[in-house]
Amino acid sequence: MNHKSLDYTPEIRNYLLGTSLRKPPFLDELIAVTHEQTDYPIMATDPEQGQFLAFLIKSIGASRIIEIGVFTGVGTLWMAEATGEKGKVVACDLSEAYTSIGRPFWEKAGVAERIDLRLAPALDTLRELEASGETESFDFCYVDADKDSNLLYYEAVLKLLRPGGIIAFDNMLRRGQVADPSYVDKENLVIRELSAKLHHDPRVDVSFLPLCDGVYLARKR
Repeated sequence: MNHKSLDYTPEIRNYLLGTSLRKPPFLDELIAVTHEQTDYPIMATDPEQGQFLAFLIKSIGASRIIEIGVFTGVGTLWMAEATGEKGKVVACDLSEAYTSIGRPFWEKAGVAERIDLRLAPALDTLRELEASGETESFDFCYVDADKDSNLLYYEAVLKLLRPGGIIAFDNMLRRGQVADPSYVDKENLVIRELSAKLHHDPRVDVSFLPLCDGVYLARKR
């Protein structure tokens, strides 16, 4: 099958960012501190992906968002800024140390009141939201956490999303490993299983984008 995709070279990426990137306030400062204070700054949401998530949020008028996997809150900042003054991001993570890096920058950017940070296992938080009667009340969900739990996150989030709501799964290409059958570790197996499930699940419409490390979108019908 022919394709027209370009190799994503540093030159092309620089051109893309230089001609389209519109950053929320204090993003650069948060990214800089993430590099200074963590061992895995690569875990932070890339600028082009953050802007894409913000674009989706604005396009569907999302005001209620779930984020699974916060790290230092780079993606959280993008989404909280995009959802507007009346929006809310339920941000799920386990690490007080990492999330505390982002909090001062959420404050500086004026979006801290839009962020409901839940320091607990994400599945527990999702089940609490369901138990409190919040099924089909969320518009958007971004999943960028432990890949082993992605199938469980999918089913839990699908209950909470309204029809027309979108789930975005990050790292669905695993640096190309999922396309190589020699990688048989648990994370790659789970991601392959999730991709196959999304592909054939009649409850959703899907689009799989080779953006950054792979973003798989599912829109609830």
